[in-house]
Amino acid sequence: METLDFDNTEVAFKAKSDGELRNSHFLFKAIGYNWLVQVGPAMVNACFAIHLPIKGLIKATVFKQFCGGESINDCELAMNNMHKYGVGTILDYSVEGEEDEKVFEETTEEIIRTIKKAAGDKRIPFSVFKVTGVMRFGLLESLNDGKTPSESELQELNKAKSRIEKICKTAFDLNVRLFIDAEESWIQNTIDGMAEEMMLKYNKDKAIIFNTLQFYRHDRLAYLKEAFKRAENANYHYGIKLVRGAYMEKEGERAQQMGYKNPIQPDKASTDRDYDLALDFCLENINKMAICAGSHNEQSSEHLVNLIKKYGLEKNDYRIYFSQLFGMSDHLSYNLAHAGYNVAKYLPYGPVKSVLPYLFRRAQENTSVQGQAGRELSLIQKEIKRRKKVS
Repeated sequence: METLDFDNTEVAFKAKSDGELRNSHFLFKAIGYNWLVQVGPAMVNACFAIHLPIKGLIKATVFKQFCGGESINDCELAMNNMHKYGVGTILDYSVEGEEDEKVFEETTEEIIRTIKKAAGDKRIPFSVFKVTGVMRFGLLESLNDGKTPSESELQELNKAKSRIEKICKTAFDLNVRLFIDAEESWIQNTIDGMAEEMMLKYNKDKAIIFNTLQFYRHDRLAYLKEAFKRAENANYHYGIKLVRGAYMEKEGERAQQMGYKNPIQPDKASTDRDYDLALDFCLENINKMAICAGSHNEQSSEHLVNLIKKYGLEKNDYRIYFSQLFGMSDHLSYNLAHAGYNVAKYLPYGPVKSVLPYLFRRAQENTSVQGQAGRELSLIQKEIKRRKKVS
């Protein structure tokens, strides 16, 4: 069994200057205060509403930690910095919550720009998009509930499908692997169906289109096995990104309010178990699959490392990637890359105000995931001490 030293902070933070490390230290210390994370979104939105000049403060702190910039060009510095140490970039245009057809069209064109940027660029192994970035949430919800669309909804749906088709076809034509991100459970069945439709069309020779499964849901392991069987029967390669998930609190609250069975696992141990069983299943079937393990969990990362070894695969087998979010879990990303594994970090970008929902989720995730902010903070403190000793 191979054991990676994820506590090696010299490797973990070699891409960060002393100043950047101090900024990260300040930020994760602040995130550790639960009350601050709870009241932060309302405070920030209120400040924007009354035109207080806080954009600069956000840009210099939380935005700088978790985002690459406001445009693709702004991301060049972060991309080059990561690439220098063997870590790839997944450009993620993180504008959320829009409901306007014009915005959907603009977002589609921006996603296509990220795909064109990735084409032939060794720094960018994947592109990504969210269906709700190009299609109205309410329409997805209505379809998910099995409601028959009205005439106007049918027109809206056709436009949305043509945007999704355009994105996926561009990825296929330019040979760029593309993630379709997972979203809330009450729209996910519709997204799963669209993802499988695109895989059937574009994954005949290899996995180009990838769906995403969130394993905080108790039904995802069974879904993975069924979806793979459908792919086998239809003779296409199955592309999958495995994550634990990002909407857990919202899921539980909605289930309680609306009186249906909570889709969330009974406890964290069940999530961890299913996630690792999914890795087992994927590696058993790797000849007809490609996977990205999107995980900030050390045990799951070690588990995948050991599975790669067990099946006699190369560390840098193109069908297997590890992934983390920019600004988080550098001890995983950089130590895995240093050891020769394929690693890419999600690099969100977009106008500061438009990416606020993404930034709020990251802050909440760091307080709600047990020990996440504390773990980040202790590693940063360890590296600051190490640098002081050697200077």
